[in-house]
Amino acid sequence: MVLYHPLKGELGDCTMLSNGNIVFSRQFGASEVDRQKRIVWNYDAPPNTEIHTAYPLGKERVLIMQNGSPATLLILSKRDNGIEKQLELPTASSKTHGQFRHVRMTQAGTFLVAHMDLNKVVEYGPDGKEIWSVNAPSAWAAVRLKNGNTLISGNQHGYVREIDRSGRVVWEITKNELAGYPLATVQEVSRLKNGNTLINNWTANLPREQWPSTIQLLEVTPDKQVVWALSDWKDLGPASSTQLLDEPAVPEKGQLQR
Repeated sequence: MVLYHPLKGELGDCTMLSNGNIVFSRQFGASEVDRQKRIVWNYDAPPNTEIHTAYPLGKERVLIMQNGSPATLLILSKRDNGIEKQLELPTASSKTHGQFRHVRMTQAGTFLVAHMDLNKVVEYGPDGKEIWSVNAPSAWAAVRLKNGNTLISGNQHGYVREIDRSGRVVWEITKNELAGYPLATVQEVSRLKNGNTLINNWTANLPREQWPSTIQLLEVTPDKQVVWALSDWKDLGPASSTQLLDEPAVPEKGQLQR
């Protein structure tokens, strides 16, 4: 689970590789640490930019989404931070913080981008040309599922939607639909191997005094039954990203995207 660090900014994206190393974003950069907590790779965000996506592509490359003017999707070689691919993406404004949170490369080699400030999800080809899009208010995350659909989270709109290629909603959880588990700010969402959906529930639009009465994380079945929910405000804070370590997959091969 990735939380907020008051000195380092938002710790937003996080993946444990099959070798135990962890690749993560930290708002003003991205890093990889080994099991001994040594930094084995690092990239500092240039001035006036932010990084909220850092996702491994194998063990030698990483996908970075660099918010800024212009906003730039980067594929970096971890050996020397050499740029292997660079795509400038459109934004609604130059307000860096609100542009992007979650970008992924699909198994087909395209890029699935949640445009938070443009209120849509767009799939781009390797050349940066748009090949598919769907409206999605305040989209925080988007994941291409194995069935070809796209799982989207709605940030402060508090929804989770599965969309087919025609743009039709085939499954959805709305803000107050789960009795006893209201969604505040939905950030990363994941489809598990068992077909359930893991939802990170942040608290950005709630007064701080209400945080301890909310949940940070929950797993929901396809028929919208809550399997388990986490509320631990003694040791943990609001969660943006979570990886379940018992999920059978090689994360750096994109196998956590189901």
